[in-house]
Amino acid sequence: MTKCDGIYVCAKCGYELFSSICKYEHSSPWPAFTQTVHEDSVSKYAERRDALKVSCGKCGNGLGHEFLNDGPKRGQSRF
Repeated sequence: MTKCDGIYVCAKCGYELFSSICKYEHSSPWPAFTQTVHEDSVSKYAERRDALKVSCGKCGNGLGHEFLNDGPKRGQSRF
């Protein structure tokens, strides 16, 4: 997992997605974040009961999932 500070952007269009301030260690090999930079940084749609499919809010590039109730605090989601 990368340890870089700063803003993580969409690889396709460069739109701001996540800040390293909201990043935390998780058992997943992928970076984990608790929130997005902007309210419209990502778009989501239901895929499973415990997760939402997430894509860039600007260009629609696939980003992965938001896992519901799997964040560092009780009831918090993680991206």
